[in-house]
Amino acid sequence: MKKITLLASALLFSLATGVAQADTLADIKAKGAMTVGIDPTFPPYEYTNDSGEIVGYSVAIMQDFARQQGVKLEFQKTAFSGILPGLISGAFNAEGSSLNVTAERAKKVLFTVPYSKTVNGILVRKSDAANYSEKPLTITALAGLKGAAKSASVPEQLLKTFNETLKKEGLKPITIISVDTLDQTVSTLMTRRADFVIDDIAVLAPVAQKYSDKVAQAGEVGPSQWMAWATRKDDAALNQAISKHILAMQASGALGKLQQQYLGTTFTVPANDFIPQE
Repeated sequence: MKKITLLASALLFSLATGVAQADTLADIKAKGAMTVGIDPTFPPYEYTNDSGEIVGYSVAIMQDFARQQGVKLEFQKTAFSGILPGLISGAFNAEGSSLNVTAERAKKVLFTVPYSKTVNGILVRKSDAANYSEKPLTITALAGLKGAAKSASVPEQLLKTFNETLKKEGLKPITIISVDTLDQTVSTLMTRRADFVIDDIAVLAPVAQKYSDKVAQAGEVGPSQWMAWATRKDDAALNQAISKHILAMQASGALGKLQQQYLGTTFTVPANDFIPQE
């Protein structure tokens, strides 16, 4: 009887472990489709074109990975603030929004190797550009102003960090206006609800070009960071497959071509040691 009880317990443990370590990559291949949560409001990385198609630099990489796996890519539009919660809860197989690689996020998810790097910049109304003549741009130049950023983004977190510095220096903090999309950040700037917008310089560049008579880039702020996708902690097989594909695209030159096409520059992404220490 004791042996039967032990065998039953072992079987239940095995089943529980199997569920906890479910192979999402195998499930994707079996289904023939990969469901990806994405916030397509982040050009040139992931955005919706005039035809309603989700396109961009990171999208092109994910599409190439799906083709290599022989599966269909299905996008599930999700607000950026819901991307990581949706991923962790299992709402989709993977997430396809570009994430800045941070030590805090690495506690919750497993990052793929990076496919891009970023540094944040400040966008202002052209009529106010003369107020930012100091180069390089300093945090103190933003003291007491209202800054717009996407909710739950690294730029938003960066503003919070800036406020800690400003407080120590006895200066007025930045009033942070959190919104859902890039378009909304620009709208708050143009309607004077915000004094500046903070986001990746590659994202702000086309905005500055499109509205060159109304806005201008004031400069870069904060450290540079790598950008990557994330998988759930127990999805090591999927994570490794995506990472290997990114590195293979780099080795073949395909990644460099996409970088030049969408970002106007090329760079080498690392295979390891890219997650910052706290």
